[in-house]
Amino acid sequence: MFKRANRKEARVRRHVRLRKKLSGTAERPRLSVFKSIHHIYAQIIDDVQGKTLLSASTVEPEIRKELKGYGGNIESAKLVGKIIAQRAQAQGIKEVVFDRGGHIYQGRVAALAEAARENGLEF
Repeated sequence: MFKRANRKEARVRRHVRLRKKLSGTAERPRLSVFKSIHHIYAQIIDDVQGKTLLSASTVEPEIRKELKGYGGNIESAKLVGKIIAQRAQAQGIKEVVFDRGGHIYQGRVAALAEAARENGLEF
């Protein structure tokens, strides 16, 4: 009997399929996005060395103060996108490869990406 696939499993399958094509280098690292119900996370990763260069998320205390607690909305995604772009600029990173993590490019994922573009990241 056919059973409906689990949503999490489907997202992970999409992410694995995307990661076959995407890879971050030292010159152009990967901007990886993960979202949960209550928070959103962004990391800039160099896949050649296997290191996370920098990160930003709604669980950080300084970001939570600006959001007044809740991090599961579009405004919080825009703030995380802005902060990750500013941190990347401070480390001299201008270009990245965008990894949406198997999520659909809409809502919070799109808001984070647009905010990062507006604040100087190119992808």
